[in-house]
Amino acid sequence: MVRVTRVERGQLVLVAAAVAALALVPVVAAYLQFGYAPAVADTDADHPSRVSRALDSLADDAAERATGADWSDRERAVKRLRESLGPRLRTVERARLGDGIVANASYDSMLADGVACPGGAGRSFGACENVGGVVVQERDGETVVVAIAFEVRVTTPSGTVQFERVVRPR
Repeated sequence: MVRVTRVERGQLVLVAAAVAALALVPVVAAYLQFGYAPAVADTDADHPSRVSRALDSLADDAAERATGADWSDRERAVKRLRESLGPRLRTVERARLGDGIVANASYDSMLADGVACPGGAGRSFGACENVGGVVVQERDGETVVVAIAFEVRVTTPSGTVQFERVVRPR
């Protein structure tokens, strides 16, 4: 029988704790690699509708920054909208590159040409203007974002889906 002293027992406990801690390192590394991905990044057949919902939300926020500028500054207002929307679009586009899913949203000027301009009885709005896929309207001397037209392509390991999306900010 081997006799173990208190010092040796303490060292043995420390060595066992170190071995257990080292065994947890791969588990912690795997957990950290999952990271955070927004709901738009789920990999399923519903991915195009998730991208559409994300575009709706992003366009609402960006349109607020452009609405209210003087009508004479409408092109600068659209530029502000694009600058605000750009980084957010890139986030949506790259959300699941690791899973082989790529979304690409580009402004669609031809689609924007077909957007119906709000008007009618009791409304004294100006005409709409398409500024590179962003439809703006003059209302009481101010620029109001009426719609943003996108051409969207979502590529997944199972194929590519292309569609057009007109977002009308609230």
